[in-house]
Amino acid sequence: MNKIITIGRELGSGGRELGKRLADLLGWAYYDSEIISGIAQKTELAESYVKQIVERSPVASFPITIGHSFFPVVNPGMDQTTNIYIEQSNIITEMADMSNCVIVGRCADYILRDRNPFKIFVYASPQSRIERCRKKRPEDAALSDRQMWRNIRRVDRHRAKYYMFYTGLKWGHKNNYDICINTTNADIKSVAEALVKMLAPEQN
Repeated sequence: MNKIITIGRELGSGGRELGKRLADLLGWAYYDSEIISGIAQKTELAESYVKQIVERSPVASFPITIGHSFFPVVNPGMDQTTNIYIEQSNIITEMADMSNCVIVGRCADYILRDRNPFKIFVYASPQSRIERCRKKRPEDAALSDRQMWRNIRRVDRHRAKYYMFYTGLKWGHKNNYDICINTTNADIKSVAEALVKMLAPEQN
């Protein structure tokens, strides 16, 4: 069975960078936006639309029981959000079948739970996250720290609701992960190198 690392992350915590560095150091496949592209291809929906659906809170009144089984095709009678989640599950499973990999977000830790992935959650202080977001999005330079933090919190709330809706678990809770990493004032490259020493000492 292939080795898998999944990464959940707060917005602005550096989780995406950590995932990419881990994959590069380990020589593993790295999946993030590729999942969105795959969903768009299989559903013939625009990538921007799929991304919007994936990042928004699901309709809470729609009962979810699909977390325990995967469907080979999109069911036209289902809610669009659920159709996209089903395709997301299929694509993530296919990616995990191909090789050792690092997968960022998308409920991958839950979808692949039977394969025992190493589950990481990345978080950081508010100020650290604001600073990272400013560096990544210079177009938001005119926003105050308060406005930026409000935007960050909104994204995190959507992620938490999405995760809870499809997994029944609390997003970011320490009991749901193998390790939680605080990247406040941390060098992501050094964090990635330390993780590789722990996870794959034979490569050092």
